[in-house]
Amino acid sequence: MRSPRLAVDAVVVTESGIVLVRRKNPPFKGKWALPGGFVRYGERVEDALLREVEEETGLKVRIEKLIGVYSDPRRDPRGHVVSVCFRAKATGGELRAGSDAAEVRIFPEIPWNELAFDHAKILIDAGFSDKQ
Repeated sequence: MRSPRLAVDAVVVTESGIVLVRRKNPPFKGKWALPGGFVRYGERVEDALLREVEEETGLKVRIEKLIGVYSDPRRDPRGHVVSVCFRAKATGGELRAGSDAAEVRIFPEIPWNELAFDHAKILIDAGFSDKQ
C-alpha cells in the first residue's frame, strides 16, 4: 500500500512583508514558494517547520497558528503530498537563501501569478488577499 508523503509549509510574516523562496529545483523551478519541506521520520511537524524555515531562509521563527492541512492528491506533481501549514513570525536569524532555495526575499506585495504549488490558496486561507 502506498501512502502520501508529509510536508510542512510556513507563511512567515515580518514587519516588511511575507517571506518567499525562489525554487532552485523542479517542480516549479524558478517560481516563488512558501518555505517548507518534508517531515523526517520521528520528527514533529512543528519541529520540521522550524528546521525547514531556517534551512531555506536563515530565519528563526515562532509558530503563531495552524492555517490548515492541504491534502489534494494533485497539489504536487511529484505525487501525493499532504502539507500541514502554519503561520509563523520571524524572531531572528539573517535572511539568506539556503538548501534548495535559489533566492529568498521579503515581499510587501505577494507575486500571486508567480507562486508554486497551491501556495496562493494557502496565503488566501492565511488572510491575505489576491486582490492587491
